[in-house]
Amino acid sequence: MKRLLTSAVIVLFALCSVPAQQMGRRLTINDLLKVRRISDPQISPDGRMVAFTITDPDKTANKSKTQIHLIAVEGGEPRQLTSGDQSSESPRWSPDGKSLAYISDSQVWMIDVASGEKKKMTSISTGADVPVWSPGGKFIAFTSDVYPECTNDECNRKRVQQADESKVKAKVADRLLYRHWKTWKEGKRSHVFIASMDGGAARDLTPGDSDAPPFSLGGPPEYAFSPDSKELAFTRNTEKDEAISTNNDIFVVAVTGGEARRITTDNRGADSTPVYSPDGRYIAYRSQPRAGFEADRWQLMIFDRQTNKARSLTEAFDLQVESMAFSPDSTKIYLTAGERGLQPVFTVPVSGGAVTKLISDGFNDDIKITADGKSLVFVRNTASRPTEIYRARADGSGAAPITKINAALIAGFNLKPAEEVTWQGAEDAKVSGFIIKPPDFDPSRKWPLLVLIHGGPQGAWNDSWGYRWNPQVFAAQGYVVFMPNPRGSTGYGQKFTDDISGDWGGKVFTDLMNGVAHVISLGYVDKERIGAAGGSYGGYMVNWIEGHNNDPRFRFKALASHAGVYNLTSMYGATEELWFTEWEFKGTPWDNPEIYTRWS
Repeated sequence: MKRLLTSAVIVLFALCSVPAQQMGRRLTINDLLKVRRISDPQISPDGRMVAFTITDPDKTANKSKTQIHLIAVEGGEPRQLTSGDQSSESPRWSPDGKSLAYISDSQVWMIDVASGEKKKMTSISTGADVPVWSPGGKFIAFTSDVYPECTNDECNRKRVQQADESKVKAKVADRLLYRHWKTWKEGKRSHVFIASMDGGAARDLTPGDSDAPPFSLGGPPEYAFSPDSKELAFTRNTEKDEAISTNNDIFVVAVTGGEARRITTDNRGADSTPVYSPDGRYIAYRSQPRAGFEADRWQLMIFDRQTNKARSLTEAFDLQVESMAFSPDSTKIYLTAGERGLQPVFTVPVSGGAVTKLISDGFNDDIKITADGKSLVFVRNTASRPTEIYRARADGSGAAPITKINAALIAGFNLKPAEEVTWQGAEDAKVSGFIIKPPDFDPSRKWPLLVLIHGGPQGAWNDSWGYRWNPQVFAAQGYVVFMPNPRGSTGYGQKFTDDISGDWGGKVFTDLMNGVAHVISLGYVDKERIGAAGGSYGGYMVNWIEGHNNDPRFRFKALASHAGVYNLTSMYGATEELWFTEWEFKGTPWDNPEIYTRWS
């Protein structure tokens, strides 16, 4: 299979006959690996500084290293705060603004911002991740994967030692969801711990045989302190059959410990990302109403701690809520949401009302607001510009980069912008996508076309920078790169996303084929040199195309399938997230074999 995939990639590149010397400086894979990856901006309590991380890939060492940097909110030269052989990540300001807690070598550390003096805060045998300060500055919460039957670190240490010293290296599991993606649970559970600045052993605030928080692919922490530091909100899934459930709930527990209280009892879908309002009255969180559907629309909910009632602030807002932040006066929430391949910044009143768009341009995320409420800080990227940290006024005006970490590197390349194209798909639906042209594009010539098909299937190609499947690398080889967003894509309303479930090779296939025909009609594509590539669901669709490559308007001449399934019954037996296959194919293979067979 590896040889077949390699051959397919070679054929794809052979489709292009543009001499390299005609293209000038081209973005290569090696150049892409030199791009520094900026993330996790954190504003200091006084609003003057931003801590953030830069990750530098090292091709020779075959690993990446992350370090923490500081920069003024107004911009300027950044200062590297951490260094050494180990990565340092997840910086979080102390409430007094004098130090940062962070994670290095799987433990919580603290560094004095002025002097650079470091102090190790935890030595827990199972490691620590993602520190969160209590507003009073007396505690730091963090997560650790522990054995649920253990009540202290000594017990966990012995279990870890026994596993390390055991000659048996086979994985043993007696329940489903024993692994998630590439992470093996090996009998452990994620728990939230709290460590006192006065010293002493960290305490487990979420004991029991369930993950708190559940598995996440990144984003904001799934736990937060109340403004008075007396309570902690967190996410947990207590379902017996976790492999078929997305019913993650929000719980609250006293910092002193005790029984946790579930505050999202009425929703059987997923609830996540609790954030307290600065005045302490509300907990905002994201919620999906449909049980078992991981791609349902994330709504922004507000839970009133006085009345114990929750309501949606975005019920009529047909986009997925991503990052969010309260205004300092607790009257509104800033949020980001994907929309037609961009990710604008919006705001919504806590009292309810219309969602207002503040910033339209770019792909924006990880939004924060200064304590005086005057400035927004967020990350932004586009298909032709890697991520940098931006600042804007609270009304969304004046957005400008604070950092210019990759400016000099990128300046030497001719990177074309992503151009949106629209066409008629199945059932006359309006379908969109993006085109990126080669550096020396000439519309009078005929260019080979490479169609990139995204995974998910509930995902989208965006006008954003990518570190995998970066379209600029393909375009630099002389391709016109077409990135369609057919049925199932996000950012075009929930119905459009829903339309792929149970129909993996149906309307979406028509959308894709009509999209290719539309791009050919633009006049600069050689329809005798068309290839397609995709990963995950994109790989599945490439496999589907191989079996249905009979469109009378054109033929694909090369196909590359990466991590693409083809037998959906086998996929059901191999996947850990059974809620995904049971939703997508309307049940199990024995309950609904026809749909599994039809789309295999």
